[in-house]
Amino acid sequence: MKIGIVGYGTAGQASAILLSERGHDVTVFEKSPSLGPVGAGFLLQPTGLAVLERMGLLPRALALGQRIDELHGATPRGRAVMAMRYADRRAECFGLGMTRGALFELLREAHAGAAQVRTGHRIVAYDPTAGTIRDEAGAVHGPYDLVIAADGAHSALRTHCEGNVRRERMYPWGAVWCLLRIDDWHAPTHLLQRYAGTKCMIGMLPVGERPGHEGRWVTFYYSLPGDAVERFDDGAIDGLKAQVATLWPELTPHIAHLDRAEQLNRARYRDVVLRQPHRGRLVVIGDAAHAMSPQLGQGVNMALLDAAALAECLDEHADVGQALEAYRGQRHAHVRIYQRMSRWLTPLFQSDYTVLAWWRDLCFGPLGKAPGARRPMLSILTGEAGHRRRSPATSGTKPSPLHSG
Repeated sequence: MKIGIVGYGTAGQASAILLSERGHDVTVFEKSPSLGPVGAGFLLQPTGLAVLERMGLLPRALALGQRIDELHGATPRGRAVMAMRYADRRAECFGLGMTRGALFELLREAHAGAAQVRTGHRIVAYDPTAGTIRDEAGAVHGPYDLVIAADGAHSALRTHCEGNVRRERMYPWGAVWCLLRIDDWHAPTHLLQRYAGTKCMIGMLPVGERPGHEGRWVTFYYSLPGDAVERFDDGAIDGLKAQVATLWPELTPHIAHLDRAEQLNRARYRDVVLRQPHRGRLVVIGDAAHAMSPQLGQGVNMALLDAAALAECLDEHADVGQALEAYRGQRHAHVRIYQRMSRWLTPLFQSDYTVLAWWRDLCFGPLGKAPGARRPMLSILTGEAGHRRRSPATSGTKPSPLHSG
């Protein structure tokens, strides 16, 4: 088929690779004038790692990233709020911290058509009758047998799924973040978080290598109300440092060099729910289809799962409409679970409801140890809750220890 992909983030990159390898004629449009990563470091879960394994990219990803064995969150007084080990899910289960740059370059190197990506094209409209797309300069591209909208949380094409956008709004909280070079970080296999009520959350995620830089890197992130993120300036740096010194003094030397707001990146999050992710020959994937709070750390993983599922469904169904309906059915339960969990859990960590912090600090730790609750909580952490695994017969792969059981 002739396929147009809008957006060259993780979902767009993975789709371009998988569909090109299957012989489809793929054209990719990217609004940025040059190709490059956007966003903080992230945690690849076993679901996302399994997709990279099927693509033959796992060994390189493991070399670039940092294996994460445990998520540990505590109050400033040291009370454990969350202590979840991947190995308690199953042996040899783990996550992988990576920089956006590392994953971007990994996927770009694997994409034979990366040099032909049409940069500087902001696609703003889709014509369902003609199967064409239009950029903001007025140029029309296509027609295409299929258009894949992978243009991120602030998607311009999502609205063309008329009647399907059930929810689209900004979360009231966000974060500022930066990458810190720390070659001797004391907890290289742990995602560490520190909570002070529901109004302050600080995190440190080891992410391995950073393309073009030496050493080992850690993503530092600091939550703020959305309006505070928007107005974050040089004057806010002192406040950030003072709060870090109070809540997590061990970090003080690592952020001492921060003195300008431009040294930190700003992140705002959307909550997006679609009744169904397709209309006609248009399908919406990745954050464009299901942006959510990053509390559960599933964004990149879901983008990879979307791309893999779409490619598989197009393999199995010659009719585009049937393929897209099969894709919706395959991804629906998994996406809905994480959208709801993200919406319910985010206020426990980022909100003005301080009473929720008391409940969280009192109950989360014991709940995580309870026999009936621990396994479901671990399945949520690993990204496997509600996920339909592909059998070897349909996926063409052998079962993976990363993603089994």
